[in-house]
Amino acid sequence: MKLVPDLWRQELWLPPGVTWEDMERLGPSARPRPQDLLITLPLALGFVVLRYLFERFCAPPMSRCLGVRDRLQVPAASSPKLESYYKQKSRKPSQKEIVLLMSQCGKTQRQIETWFRLRRNQDRPGQTKKFGEAAWRFFFYSAAFIAGLSCLINRPWFWDLRECWRQYPVQPMEWTHYWYYMLELGFYASLLLRISVDVKRKDFREQVIHHLATIFLLSFSYCANYIRIGTLVMLLHDSSDILLESAKMFNYGTGWRKTCDSLFIVFAAVFLVTRLVIFPSKIIHSTLVLSMEVFEPFFGYYFFNILLMVLQALHLFWAGLILRMIYKFLKGKLEKDERSDDESDIEEYDKEDEEQFEQGATCCWDRGKDSLNSKLSVLTNSCVLNNLTNHRASVADRMRKAQ
Repeated sequence: MKLVPDLWRQELWLPPGVTWEDMERLGPSARPRPQDLLITLPLALGFVVLRYLFERFCAPPMSRCLGVRDRLQVPAASSPKLESYYKQKSRKPSQKEIVLLMSQCGKTQRQIETWFRLRRNQDRPGQTKKFGEAAWRFFFYSAAFIAGLSCLINRPWFWDLRECWRQYPVQPMEWTHYWYYMLELGFYASLLLRISVDVKRKDFREQVIHHLATIFLLSFSYCANYIRIGTLVMLLHDSSDILLESAKMFNYGTGWRKTCDSLFIVFAAVFLVTRLVIFPSKIIHSTLVLSMEVFEPFFGYYFFNILLMVLQALHLFWAGLILRMIYKFLKGKLEKDERSDDESDIEEYDKEDEEQFEQGATCCWDRGKDSLNSKLSVLTNSCVLNNLTNHRASVADRMRKAQ
């Protein structure tokens, strides 16, 4: 029981010399309260339902307009033993496990390997599903960026970051900023709720860390009334996310390669400028240095800046991936899927297996074709020689008759 009062000690949340009584002067409607965050739970569930409706009714017509098509997959043959092993033990059995399955199912090694490859391909998400996820995020980030820009562009702290700390933390909260915060929090909570069923990517762990850090950052900044600088952080992130999701949408379509390449280049430039230049030089510099002109360091100051540093570390990680993609793009080696939708290692291996299978089939066809060509050549030569021999014999016979 003593832990809850200790959690809300003013020394943790407020600068030295400021008390909760000072915050009460703002009034209940202009003061951020921790219980306000409870509204994010129904908002997150509402976003999940809204996303389902969007992906069910809106995304499919859009995908057809962009020429998004799911790849035809050959279904794996019905095999209860292999299906049970696939779901309960391993999606990619080892050599010893394959030998064991051969004795249990009465199949050859090649048949079992082919079955597991086809079964993994069945679980691979289609282009339509990935397009629906990208389209949903694109529309939210676009709406959030437009709404955030409209409610911030005429505020003084949008142009002068020192205004973020003037009279902090006794700063009145506007209703537009309250809803901007709650909707962003609800959206990231919905992403966290759906992350287990969404398309799994290479940076799955980093995505989870990003969502958790964002939720903690927004929640803490709201309770500690870091709302002014928090709104700028959200607006900065949404600006590049719009371009990323739009590039993904065109990447999944057919015949939009040049559009996708252009959007990717613009996204890379905006991401590197906003996340590696503006964010550390303006936002983090403001929270670390400019805020010290108004108050002395306290626990909330350190905790808030640690969360910002975690975000910056993730920015550096993703910037490395983007720079590698740019290098491959300039070298002409960038694959269509790589720049905007990095799936998990399992699916990568599935693709490699599939490529090896296709290469093996091509080699078999080439060998069969060469053998067929050689046989046709022998047959043709034989026919030509027979015709030539018969022709010479008939000429000799006519010459004898003439004599």
